Amino acid sequence: MSVKRVVLLGATGSIGRQVRAVVADHPGRLELVGMAAGRRVDDLVQAASEQAPGFGVRWLNVPSPEVRERLRRLLPASVAHGVEITVGEAGMVQMAQAAEVDIVVVAVVGFAGLAPTLAALRAGKTVALATKESLVAGGHLVREALQQGGGTLLPVDSEHSALWQLLEGERGRPERLYLTASGGPFRTAARAEMAQATVAQALQHPTWSMGPKITVDSATLMNKGFEVIEARWLFDVGWDRIEVVVHPESVVHALVAWSDGSLTAQLATPHMRLPVERALLFPETAHGSVPALDPARLGALHFEPADRERFPLLEAAYRAGRLGGTYPAVLNAADEVAVQAFLDGRLRLVEIETVVHQVLERHQGVQAPDLEQVRQADQWARQQAEGLCQALAERSGVR
Repeated sequence: MSVKRVVLLGATGSIGRQVRAVVADHPGRLELVGMAAGRRVDDLVQAASEQAPGFGVRWLNVPSPEVRERLRRLLPASVAHGVEITVGEAGMVQMAQAAEVDIVVVAVVGFAGLAPTLAALRAGKTVALATKESLVAGGHLVREALQQGGGTLLPVDSEHSALWQLLEGERGRPERLYLTASGGPFRTAARAEMAQATVAQALQHPTWSMGPKITVDSATLMNKGFEVIEARWLFDVGWDRIEVVVHPESVVHALVAWSDGSLTAQLATPHMRLPVERALLFPETAHGSVPALDPARLGALHFEPADRERFPLLEAAYRAGRLGGTYPAVLNAADEVAVQAFLDGRLRLVEIETVVHQVLERHQGVQAPDLEQVRQADQWARQQAEGLCQALAERSGVR
């Protein structure tokens, strides 16, 4: 059995830590040969230093020359020997398409993961996609790269991994895909309560421990909107066949409705270890990754429709997805800026949707854009969103 050589883009985030743990637990099956990180240089040094003897990292990537110099000063000589330190998107692309690489895990936050995702797929690699932006902003480009290079695209997100497991080996076409949502901390909150929500309240996710951006997106259900767009590209189904259902226990991760009237579901202990391991080891499976569920102890499981009136960003995602072209990239960029403004205390939670809706309204979309046009739409939307955030902050007195 040959060892799969893994490049990890986003090595110091929550998913990156899970990936590193899985690689460490399977030294005869997985080898971590390259890592990219943001400005957490100390964490990257630790990640590079923790690899087992004989399984050395060959590439490290950081966002700027200044960060590269700091990394060079901190990296132990025993680790630095033979390691190439690259910078920015070009460096990630270099790693992603290298002949010595088998699997590229894309777990970087934001638009930065799209170019290396395309490069890896065009080079015929397996891409384990743990970031939403690549498919949200450039889903049509990802599908084209997949067809051009003959690579493999595997989801790492828990809901899409569950759908993948349910659909694998099935010959019939599903009638409907259901993505489950916990409902977040404001599942039963009135709009007036949400309007006064603090950052601390928005970050109190009832089930998952995630980074602040995705946690806020879960609180507004924008995260589920992004997942709808992802599902459209991953499983080639129409928008009217993808539905979000709120399931507060977070035990059922996805459901599939079939033409005969039956419904299949994937249930598992809510833990990101499972989808990470499934993608990295596929087509093999791991054993005992997470505690097994005991049906007799599950108790009642509840399901309810997602309320698109109280959570209008979910509807905005459907709308942007249907419009296609550069609209999903604009949706993603505007949300990213608005969420950061909320986290910085410059915006109220419900004003995130105001920013996103207004930027979408202003946008003149481009159909079938290339990567540069997607990049331009992303940058335009960020500028528009920042201006709106400043105007709203001045008007409301939020600081």
